[in-house]
Amino acid sequence: MGVSHHGRTERLDLADPTLRDWTCTVLAADPEQGIVLDRSAFYPGGGGQPPDHGVLLWQGVQTRIVGTRKGDDLWLIPAEGDPLPPAGTQVAGAVEDTRRTLLMRTHSGLHVLCGVVFRDFGALVTGGNMEPGEARMDFNLPEVPGDFKARLEELVNAEVGADRQVTTKVLARDEALALPDIIRTQSNLIPADEQEIRIVDIVGLDVQADGGTHVASTSQIGKLQVVKVESKGKANRRVRVRLA
Repeated sequence: MGVSHHGRTERLDLADPTLRDWTCTVLAADPEQGIVLDRSAFYPGGGGQPPDHGVLLWQGVQTRIVGTRKGDDLWLIPAEGDPLPPAGTQVAGAVEDTRRTLLMRTHSGLHVLCGVVFRDFGALVTGGNMEPGEARMDFNLPEVPGDFKARLEELVNAEVGADRQVTTKVLARDEALALPDIIRTQSNLIPADEQEIRIVDIVGLDVQADGGTHVASTSQIGKLQVVKVESKGKANRRVRVRLA
């Protein structure tokens, strides 16, 4: 998945994660595959972050978008039974704001969690998943103190309250991989043929390669609650969190 384009589609979602509506042109429409736009602000999913939902409006008709299929192009998946705008049609796109905003807050919250666990406990990420407002993250953490859950929540919310700026930039592969500790997962998940790498920096806390959408500062996350800490094997600890 490209940083500025995926196939024929310009990625507006990464250029401006606050964008919720835009105009565009349908490049392809297929009952089996879906819809390809020349420019799209729908986040297509990846890295644990689910895809956006929303609508396309055209000639007085509404087509609901419920997912994305990634291949050589980004194919938007319409809701079952909804009509497809023909290729060449000018349409207005709109991302469902509540879902996207919750996902942005959740994703940035996971980066704060990851940064705190790496800084204070030296643990790498072994897996994770998120839905709007709640998520889990797994860490290679053989030993945890008895007050780990409460202490972790306190540390994470201290960083949220610090109102740290969240910035993004795109670097050439060699330059990005030269940054210290840029890979916070136990295995390197960056595709071998990816020549540009997007970097998300929670200034002063966490810098890592990431392709998702984020809030502009940690205060926008809101309070993060550590719901549960589970053992998933000898060294694996699963931390479940949700937005309070």
